[in-house]
Amino acid sequence: MAPGRFFGQLIGGTVDRHLARCLLCGSGEEVHFGICNPCRHDLPNLGHSCQRCAIPLADLADQQCATCLQQPPPQTRSYASWCYAYPVSQLIQRFKYRRDLTAGRTLAELTAERLKDQITGAQRPDLLVPVPMHWRKQLFERGYNQARLIADILGKHWRIPVDARALRKITATSSQQKLTRTQRRKNLIRSFEAQTQVQGQHIGLVDDVITTGATQEAAAQSLLDAGAKRVTSIALARTP
Repeated sequence: MAPGRFFGQLIGGTVDRHLARCLLCGSGEEVHFGICNPCRHDLPNLGHSCQRCAIPLADLADQQCATCLQQPPPQTRSYASWCYAYPVSQLIQRFKYRRDLTAGRTLAELTAERLKDQITGAQRPDLLVPVPMHWRKQLFERGYNQARLIADILGKHWRIPVDARALRKITATSSQQKLTRTQRRKNLIRSFEAQTQVQGQHIGLVDDVITTGATQEAAAQSLLDAGAKRVTSIALARTP
């Protein structure tokens, strides 16, 4: 079965949402959204973080990190459920590189539950837009866009529409994995193009991981340039 079709079934609820065994420890007790209660409590929670970029902050009195205070990014807020550390990092890698769609579905479901009380009122986007992949990479390397799959689940839970065509990746940039923040920013210059349907909208920009924030900044700026009212970044995890 094609990955897109299988994940569509997961989103639609035709596959049991309460998996028989925990994805992490194999336990068959208290399993909810694919992970048992003890393992879920051991996940590396993000905790107190910068409102603009979601990087963890040590001082509870701080609302933004020094970088965002000096150079505010285009996105107004950023949310993530966990730090990008074991075992969340392992599940995301399985999802992205080994086509483990159940791992991705599990993290997206848990994120929808964890963030639902924060994505309300003025913080609730009008539209969810996944960070796009260049069509060549999606078609020949990955087979699907993990951000789209996450956005579809979040949209279903939060009852927010998803538009995967509102933002396009128009440049096939090189891999970002081993690049510094500065190198990533240069790599992403003019690599996104937003469409007119974002005009006047509060956009929820969805991705799997916020690493340096360069991707989110480039994509958010494209959305704002196309007339978006505001951009909020939403991810499963944030790299400390």
